[in-house]
Amino acid sequence: MTEKICNGCENMFAEMDCEDIFTPEDFTDEQRQISETTEQFVMNEVMPMLHDIETQDFDLLQKALLKGGELGLLMLDVPEEYGGLELDKATSMLVAEKVGPAGSFGVSYMAQTGIGTLPLVYYGSSEQKERYLDKLMTGEMMAAYCLTEPGSGSDALGARSTAILSEDGQHYILNGTKQFITNAGFADLFTVFAKIDAIHFTGFLIERSFAGVEIGPEEKKMGIKGSSTCQLIFNNVKVPVANLLGDVGQGHKIAFNVLNVGRFKLAALCGGILKYALSEGARYANMRKQFNVPIGSFGAIKEKLATTVAASFSCESMVYRLAGLLDRKIATIDKSRSDYYTQYQKAIEEYAAECAISKVFCSESVATVLDEVLQIHGGYGFISEYPIERMYRDERVQRIYEGTNEINRLLVAGAFLRNGFNRDLPLERAMEAASEFFVQRNSDPYEKSGLFAEEKSLLHRLKMLLLVLVKRGWKIHNNTLQDEQELLLVMADIIIQIFAIESVVMRSEKIYQGVSSAKKDDLKAVMKVCTFSANEKIIQAARRASFYLGEHEKLQDLLGGIQYFSGYHPQALLESRRYLAERALENEKYFF
Repeated sequence: MTEKICNGCENMFAEMDCEDIFTPEDFTDEQRQISETTEQFVMNEVMPMLHDIETQDFDLLQKALLKGGELGLLMLDVPEEYGGLELDKATSMLVAEKVGPAGSFGVSYMAQTGIGTLPLVYYGSSEQKERYLDKLMTGEMMAAYCLTEPGSGSDALGARSTAILSEDGQHYILNGTKQFITNAGFADLFTVFAKIDAIHFTGFLIERSFAGVEIGPEEKKMGIKGSSTCQLIFNNVKVPVANLLGDVGQGHKIAFNVLNVGRFKLAALCGGILKYALSEGARYANMRKQFNVPIGSFGAIKEKLATTVAASFSCESMVYRLAGLLDRKIATIDKSRSDYYTQYQKAIEEYAAECAISKVFCSESVATVLDEVLQIHGGYGFISEYPIERMYRDERVQRIYEGTNEINRLLVAGAFLRNGFNRDLPLERAMEAASEFFVQRNSDPYEKSGLFAEEKSLLHRLKMLLLVLVKRGWKIHNNTLQDEQELLLVMADIIIQIFAIESVVMRSEKIYQGVSSAKKDDLKAVMKVCTFSANEKIIQAARRASFYLGEHEKLQDLLGGIQYFSGYHPQALLESRRYLAERALENEKYFF
């Protein structure tokens, strides 16, 4: 059977086949071995020193990164021709997941292997790769990525750093300031973005040793205290022309495409944090007694554990579904092509919306879960001797870096509209069909037929609901809809939650027949809880959109339509939540 290669956002216009997705159950023995090696390294070697790393012992942090280099964990994305492993995205995400619990180390590791190294991998010349890659993937050189400035965060192209070609044509003279740079305190190589002649946004490779590179003091942060975060000042730095990265004026391609991967990796890292939080919460709930019984026996605690299990399953399903999309697309590119990495980047850019979807969903799931797990700990969760206190502080930045979640939501909605109108995705036809469905309440093709028919029926109707709201927005605002941020945000919320439900349902359907009866019970319970939770968020977003869009005579129609389109009545929902909680308490870890 040939697996279909879906285009970006295509799932919003068509029904997906479960056989076309990648799931964690598809991991090979090699992938599982790499996962186990990473997990053992993190738990046995990094976690015991994490308290000292949190005191900003950067020598210790670098030793841990060097050890990761010895294990091959810094070379996963480096091409084989330069001595790297060049592994698929699924494996790369699996490693990112396993370093997630390691807090500041995980952040530093991601900066080194992701945004620190990938610009060179994707856009560097052969000479640049020969000069730097070997040292980066062993840890001999540490890397950092310098995009944000004091006056430009989300508006990356508003950067004020400048580069001017010297009179002899041998160097660019670079001036400017970069802000919030991870690994800055000890990095040896910086990917820096500046405007040539104050116009052409361009990337450069700058070594720490270059005269005029100044490192500011460490920022005093709320969380991830053990990672280095400094300001960088470039004062007439002479950058050899050979260190220009990519083409003049093409820095935006480097910056944004690398951030797509960064967002995706952050989603995977969040998945690892979720699973670790579940273990901490379940263990504490079993250990802590009140009224002479473990607090895990109380429904209020079970509610929180069930939320954590469901969030973990949803995030995992989404991340590896996206990994499969990327790997399948990349596999179609001929590696002998001279423009291989140009095509490679186009493949990644194809799923920019899905990368943003995963980042938003997973980072916000972590926020919800860590709040719940800290609450399970009660007053002890506020004490630094318990890991949840650090995790709670560390989490907050995940909704800010790699693009704020607001920016990512706008990206999601913008890509949906852009792809729907400008490509082969039939947005206008789909909106008309959805409107007819809305008016006629046509029979649902999934109603009462087949495995997980209720969830599939819901998915079909939710996609129709989104299209109805988009059509209404288009009718009111037409070409200016893309400027109506409040509407784009609620559209994105619906798209994100649909992707989550679909990922869970498709994964469950794909593996259901091949698992034990006990695992079937696990799947039915978690799918029910995940679907209900996501659907409730869609209802809230759709109601908000209706009040934004509905005139007096239209509002009641829209609100009534929401009730029909989002109708989902899972039986024994409470029993399913209790079941998941009890399984978590029994295993004291994520059990899928």
